[in-house]
Amino acid sequence: MAMNTPTPPPPSIDALVQALQRAGYFADRRLATAVFLALRLQRPLLLEGEPGVGKTALAQALAQVLARSLIRLQCYDGLEQREALYEWNYAAQLLHMRAAQGQGADIAQLEREVYQERYLIRRPLLQALQAPAPGAVLLIDEVDRADEPFEAFLLEYLGEYQVSIPEIGTVRATATPVTILTSNRTRDLHDAVKRRCLYHWLDYPERERELAIVRAQVPDASQALATQVAEFVARLRSQPFANAFQRAPGIAESVEWAQALVALDTIVVDPEVVADTAGILFKQREDVAALTQDLALELLKPLAL
Repeated sequence: MAMNTPTPPPPSIDALVQALQRAGYFADRRLATAVFLALRLQRPLLLEGEPGVGKTALAQALAQVLARSLIRLQCYDGLEQREALYEWNYAAQLLHMRAAQGQGADIAQLEREVYQERYLIRRPLLQALQAPAPGAVLLIDEVDRADEPFEAFLLEYLGEYQVSIPEIGTVRATATPVTILTSNRTRDLHDAVKRRCLYHWLDYPERERELAIVRAQVPDASQALATQVAEFVARLRSQPFANAFQRAPGIAESVEWAQALVALDTIVVDPEVVADTAGILFKQREDVAALTQDLALELLKPLAL
C-alpha cells in the first residue's frame, strides 16, 4: 500500500478488523472498537498492557491500513522536550549571525532572522503536527518510561493537537494526527494524561487469536505445529506455571519460536526441543533456567497434538 495514496478510515468496526488482518494484525472486537472510536472521535488512544502483547505493532499496522506515515517517539528516562518537539539549528544560526554582523545588521533584526522556521529542527511531535493531509500516525511509545514533567508537557498536544514554541508561537495541527500512546505500566500515568485519551488494556491474546497470528506470520509452520506453539505459550502464561517465570513470553516470542521450530524441522514439540530453544521464548537468564525438561514435560501434557 503506497504511503502517498491516503485511504479513508474503515467505515465500521468489522471493516477495521478485516483491514488490520490484511496488514497482519489480529485485533479482537474490543480493541477494534477502541481504535475505531479513536479514529472517529479524533482522540488519542492510550494502550496499556504487558510487554509483547502487540501495542507497538498496532500503531504500525494502523499506519499501513490508513496509508499514513508512521512517526515514532520512543520514550525513556530523562527524555527532554527538545528531543520530542524541536530544537534550533544553532550552527546554522551562528553562521547567519556572523555573516549578517559583517554587513552591519542590528541585534534586533538578527534575533528576528535567526528564529525562523528554516532554522528549526523538527522532532516527532512537531513532525506529526505539520504532516500534510491526511496526517500521520504518531506513536508515543512506552510513555511510562519518561518522567512526570514530560507527561505535563504532553498535555497541550494531547488535548488540543497543538504546541507552543516561545520564539514562534502556537503551532496547530495541519491535519489531526492519529495518536497512539503505549505503556507497559512500569508506573502509573497521571490522570490528566488519561483524561485526554481513550483507554484500552491490551492483554495477551486468547489461544485462537494467537494461533491465527502464528499461522499468518509463519506460513511454513504446519497447522499441527502452530497449534502446539499457541497452546504451549498460552499454558506458560497461565497459573500456576506463570509463577515460575519473571516475565511471560509475548506474541513476538511465539512467532519467533515457531520460526525456530520450523528451521529445526520440528514436527512434534517435545521437552528436549523446548529446553534447547528456551532462549527464544525468554530473554532473562533465570527464566531460561526455569524452563527445564521436567517442567516442559508437565506443560506439554494437555496439548492437543
